[in-house]
Amino acid sequence: MIKVDGKQLPSPTDYLVGIMDIDKNTARTTSGLLVRDRVATKRKIELAWKVLTKAELSLILDAVSPVFFDVEYIDPKSGGKRTGTFYVGDRTAAGLDYINGEIRWKDVEMNFIER
Repeated sequence: MIKVDGKQLPSPTDYLVGIMDIDKNTARTTSGLLVRDRVATKRKIELAWKVLTKAELSLILDAVSPVFFDVEYIDPKSGGKRTGTFYVGDRTAAGLDYINGEIRWKDVEMNFIER
């Protein structure tokens, strides 16, 4: 469902793609009319995984460790695959259990923001 720099990530349990307009100048005239200068339209991909193994979480965190990376994902506008350059926001993970020296992680979340 989603690849980072050509590496297939585990399928997320939550996948939300936001389409955001980036404005340079936005203001209202004295008559109240909105005037805006849209300079770009970007994507924000919100991802979550309910449960991941140590290896799966390491794979994801290693993939998103560069400052910028290419992401191939399913885009809601086109309905097909799209590739863009992204960076990652904050990453969170909660420990679920620790069995035989191995930890499992739950509620792993992160956002990919288009450059």
